[in-house]
Amino acid sequence: MSISLEKGQRISLEKNGNKLDSVCVGVNWGAIEKKGFFGTKKVAVDLDASISLHGVDKQPMDVVFYGQLSSKDGSIKHSGDDLTGDLDGDDGLDNEIITINLRKVPASVEKLAIVLNSFQGQDFSQIPFASVRLYEGTPTRVDSVMASYNIAREDKFKGSVSMILGILYRNKDDWKFKAVGEPTKDRKLQDTIKTVSDSFLN
Repeated sequence: MSISLEKGQRISLEKNGNKLDSVCVGVNWGAIEKKGFFGTKKVAVDLDASISLHGVDKQPMDVVFYGQLSSKDGSIKHSGDDLTGDLDGDDGLDNEIITINLRKVPASVEKLAIVLNSFQGQDFSQIPFASVRLYEGTPTRVDSVMASYNIAREDKFKGSVSMILGILYRNKDDWKFKAVGEPTKDRKLQDTIKTVSDSFLN
């Protein structure tokens, strides 16, 4: 069953009273269509899903992104960098997927921030379709969606090239998720992570 979360809502990562072992972050997007004298051409879009790992001091301890496809401890894995998006229309599949094994995340990690950046600075509103979601399942199977944002269709993302999906955080022995779904003014991943550390980990 899909749960659509509003900004600030929090949920426990469990199913039927049992803690989830893992969750996935998936991003799906299309290429930009530009019209010219000789018809319409497709312009590739490079969106990047990333996760930063934070300790008690809120500073990033590690980052999983296109340049580092696994956390140092191996608990978080990235499917790889997609440089184009769906050139032939929406195939319904995520272009990039990050898998988080919650049981293997080191005890020193208090919070995980899920962010998305447009590598070439292409405005989210220019992209014909673009969505990011947190779900229970595997890279090849979606069981239930916990939070999702259609960043190409929502006005608040217009003019932005980075956003924060949400924060996974420890609550005693459990993991919980706080939905954020906010654009930032940042242009680069490192700046987005700094914004997370400064403003979104309270």
